[in-house]
Amino acid sequence: MSTDAQNSSAAPVLPAGSLIGKRALVTGSSRGIGADTAKYLAAAGAKVAINYRNKEARALKLIADIEAAGGEAIAVGGDLTDPASVAGMFATVTDVWGGLDILVLNASGGMEGGMAEDYALKLNRDAQVNVLETALPLLGEGARVVFVTSHQAHFIKTVETMPEYVKVAESKRAGEDALRERIPALDEKGIGFVVVSGDMIEGTITATLLDRARPGAIDARREDAGRLYTVSEFAAEVARATLDPLPEGRIRYVGDVSGFLAQS
Repeated sequence: MSTDAQNSSAAPVLPAGSLIGKRALVTGSSRGIGADTAKYLAAAGAKVAINYRNKEARALKLIADIEAAGGEAIAVGGDLTDPASVAGMFATVTDVWGGLDILVLNASGGMEGGMAEDYALKLNRDAQVNVLETALPLLGEGARVVFVTSHQAHFIKTVETMPEYVKVAESKRAGEDALRERIPALDEKGIGFVVVSGDMIEGTITATLLDRARPGAIDARREDAGRLYTVSEFAAEVARATLDPLPEGRIRYVGDVSGFLAQS
């Protein structure tokens, strides 16, 4: 976790004890934004399930950190593109906790090398929908689902992005659209749904890969936006979205969006 996320002298991201009794699962949470989000939820009293695909050691280290701080967490390995693996992940949650109150759909990808042509769409759309559908029997009235995306993906239908990111952006927007179609059904069950959209985030894998593919991309975006959020700062907004009232349009923007809105 980043230094500012660990700074004990800073005000807590969420009110102390505000999530006591809540059970949360954060996908892709062995590192980065997901890991910091999990720590913030645990610090507010939630029991947190740390999902990882193949970074078990990192997940266990995160759990140790959470427990050392007085929190409670479990590791739930699972490949989100494999429905059987997802089913097993939620079976574990059911066995241990009996249900779920918070689901943060943080995991995404598509810029990794060596993946199949349709990998981005399978992970960023199909897997997101399947994870939500598989989790639904565990989610009761008052539960909250948070989908994490980027401005570049959220606005991809009206604002061009870097060619290297187009496939990921289009697949993430497809995932957002597919999840939004389920809002009426979620509302009927009393389950809140919100999208958290962020600008490029300093220090994320995606930002690193983009800057590697297009040197200077991060510097250029930072100059246009004025500033970019850090991993811990963005994770704090994701954590707050699990508790704050649902925003208009079910979208919580993090970072500058003026340029995107002007072109929309």
